[in-house]
Amino acid sequence: MTDTANSDLLEAWQALIQAHTSVDARDTGRALLASWTEPDRRYHTTDHLRDVLSRVDELASYATDPDAVRLAAWYHDAVYRGAPDDEERSARRAGAELTALGVAPALVAEVARLVRLTAAHDPAAGDRNGETLSDADLAILAVEPERYRRNTAAVRAEYAHVPEDAFRFGRARIIRALLAAPAVYRTPLGRHRWEQRARANLAAELRDLTPGGMHEPPYP
Repeated sequence: MTDTANSDLLEAWQALIQAHTSVDARDTGRALLASWTEPDRRYHTTDHLRDVLSRVDELASYATDPDAVRLAAWYHDAVYRGAPDDEERSARRAGAELTALGVAPALVAEVARLVRLTAAHDPAAGDRNGETLSDADLAILAVEPERYRRNTAAVRAEYAHVPEDAFRFGRARIIRALLAAPAVYRTPLGRHRWEQRARANLAAELRDLTPGGMHEPPYP
């Protein structure tokens, strides 16, 4: 089923990884897709993977190593449990699987580093690979408002194990951090294409999360 429903992604994986290993990596690709199609996922699905890979392609000329960014996109939510260590576990999975495939150690290390960056989406200035991946992952914030609301509902469903007050507090804190930064997007193209719409969507969600406005919600 994975091969049929996501044959385009499996082909994309093969085309990407074959440039970096002589080992047959198709089973690794299938296992990755199996993770992205786990039944408990609502937002972090193959649709999200496709979105991020597409945005990486748009921004590829900015990256210093576009293939490292693409591989990191494949792995950045490979482990997803709605837990604080998801990115760390995803990075370790990337390291183990790419090493087993014989990928060059420097590339493996860079992929794992990039995956870890998605925990905070705060790459250092001049980290072009990190900025590219961060913008590709956050580009979804700039979709039309109705789709944005559907996406936030899907994220909430993935965090069904978290009490409502705790979820709202955590989500509001993330949004405030994004809005407080000089820019949500770090690449010139990302800022040009997505900044205005993303900020409008984020501000609207924050108002919904905190009816009192932009002030800290009254949670302990």
